Amino acid sequence: MKIGILISGRGSNMVALVDAVKSGEIPASEVAVVISDNADASGLDRAKERGIEAFAIERKGRTREEHDAEIVAVLRERGVELVCLAGYMRLLSPLFVQAFPGRIVNIHPSLLPAYPGLHVHERVIAAGETRSGCTVHFVDELLDHGPIILQREVPVLPDDTPETLAARILEQEHPTYIEAVKKIVLATENTG
Repeated sequence: MKIGILISGRGSNMVALVDAVKSGEIPASEVAVVISDNADASGLDRAKERGIEAFAIERKGRTREEHDAEIVAVLRERGVELVCLAGYMRLLSPLFVQAFPGRIVNIHPSLLPAYPGLHVHERVIAAGETRSGCTVHFVDELLDHGPIILQREVPVLPDDTPETLAARILEQEHPTYIEAVKKIVLATENTG
């Protein structure tokens, strides 16, 4: 299965996925390309260090649809079958979602449907929650919405700050995302 990964920043989840594909932990797959909407994303260099084609496609004053259409074209040129959002900080247009129906996945640092969007950890702590976690889900046209593939829970500790909670959840994000993508690849292999 050819995988395309979209990032906006450091790309730690992207690195976890690339390394899992290269080691065979995610079987029968290949990361075909890493694309960022931010030319300064440090994740681009991290992908190149791993031998993956990686570059930025910046918005440059275009509409979301125009920007997404260029990314979709690049993904299709490379035969991408599964799109993984790994810290991609832009909402995808309906055009993008319809180009890869049921074949776009995202990881979000909360137990969806709770706390979609940004500033998740601040909101979790402010609400006095005792648990949080991460969710891998299929992407639809709504923000942090779509069928859930896998979730992993972590406790929210009494002395947590947004930073300590984020770090503890990030430790769970990598293995959870790898497990979810492996499930998709294996399910696709088994259905032909």
